[in-house]
Amino acid sequence: MYAYTCTHALYVYTSTCTFIHIHVSVFQQVEETSLEMSKQQPAQFINPETPGYVGFANLPNQVHRKSVKKGFEFTLMVVGESGLGKSTLINSLFLTDLYPERVIPGAAEKIERTVQIEASTVEIEERGVKLRLTVVDTPGYGDAINCRDCFKTIIAYIDEQFERYLHDESGLNRRHIVDNRVHCCFYFISPFGHGLKPLDVAFMKAIHNKVNIVPVIAKADTLTLKERERLKKRILDEIEEHSIKIYHLPDAESDEDEDFKEQTRLLKASIPFSVVGSNQLIEAKGKKVRGRLYPWGVVEVENPEHNDFLKLRTMLITHMQDLQEVTQDLHYENFRSERLKRGGRKVENEDMNKDQILLEKEAELRRMQEMIARMQAQMQMQRQAGDGDGSAHGHHA
Repeated sequence: MYAYTCTHALYVYTSTCTFIHIHVSVFQQVEETSLEMSKQQPAQFINPETPGYVGFANLPNQVHRKSVKKGFEFTLMVVGESGLGKSTLINSLFLTDLYPERVIPGAAEKIERTVQIEASTVEIEERGVKLRLTVVDTPGYGDAINCRDCFKTIIAYIDEQFERYLHDESGLNRRHIVDNRVHCCFYFISPFGHGLKPLDVAFMKAIHNKVNIVPVIAKADTLTLKERERLKKRILDEIEEHSIKIYHLPDAESDEDEDFKEQTRLLKASIPFSVVGSNQLIEAKGKKVRGRLYPWGVVEVENPEHNDFLKLRTMLITHMQDLQEVTQDLHYENFRSERLKRGGRKVENEDMNKDQILLEKEAELRRMQEMIARMQAQMQMQRQAGDGDGSAHGHHA
C-alpha cells in the first residue's frame, strides 16, 4: 500500500489499483465551523426529571446533608451504685475508653463520700457521621451510709443544664448553642436484690419528669434465665405500682416494614434491659468475641441469647432522635413553663425548697399555736384578776 499527499487531498493507492480520495480540507472546515457554533451557543439547563416533577422529594436529602455536616450531639447519664459495671458497659457500647485515668476509691473513702458529677465528652466519627457524645457519670451515688439526699446533686445538675440552655436560647446570639441537656438516663439496678430498693424508687420518682429513664439490670450473667425474667417482671410491677414514668418506645408506624415492627416489639418486651459488659476479647468457637470467660463457658456480650446488650444499643441508636425530641418537647418545655410562671426567678433546687417551705410552715404554725395559748392564758389571768378586784371592792363598800 502506497500513499502520497498534496495540499488539499490525501491519495491512498491500494493493491487493487484504486484511489481513495479524502478531502482533508473539508473535514477541517467542518470542525472549525462546529467549534465556532459551540462557542456562540451556551449550554442550556436541562431538567433531568420527568415532566410534572417539582423537586420537593429532594428536601430530605438536603436535611441529611446539612445534618451530617453539622454533626449530632447526645448526652447520656449513667446512675447506679458502685461496682455494677457502669463504666465497662459505656465503653462496650461505644467501643472507646472514656475513663482512662479513673481512680477507684477504697472502702474507707466510700463511707463519707458525697455524690460527684463527672462529664466526659468524646467525638465519635463513623462513616462520615460525627457524634459529640457526653457521658455524665455519678460516682458516689448510693455508697454512703446515709443516702437520703444523695440524688439532690444529680437533680441540681439536670436543672442547671436546662437553665443554661434557656439562657443561651434567650440570648442575642443563638446560632451556636451547645446542647448539654441530659437526653437519656441509664439507671442501673442491682441484680442481687429482689426488685427495686427504696433508694431506686425515690430517685426515679424525683427525676422522671426531668429526663428519660431507661432501667438497666446490671451484671445479668449472675442470674439464670428464669431468675432474669422473674426479676424483670417484678421490677415492672413495682414501677407501675409507684407510678414511675420510664421511657416508652414509640409505636412503629403503619407504613414501616415488618422487620422494623418486629424489632420494636422485641425491644419493648426486653425492658428493663439485662446486660453484660466487657472490653476483653476472648476466643470462642474459633473467633474473637468480647465477653467474659468462666469455668463453665463464655458469656458473649454481643450475643442476644446471652443478654440484652445488642437490644440496648439498638434502642439507643435507633431512637436517639426520639429521645432528643422528648427531651425538647416535654421535659424542657415543662421546665421552661415553670420558669416563666415564676417570672424568670431561678430556683437552685425545687425539691429542697419544697421541703424547706414545709418545715417553715410547720414552725410558723407551732409559733402561732404557742402565741394563741399564751394569749388565752393571759386573758384567763386578767379575767381572774378582774373578778378578784370586783369582789374586794364590793366587800369594802
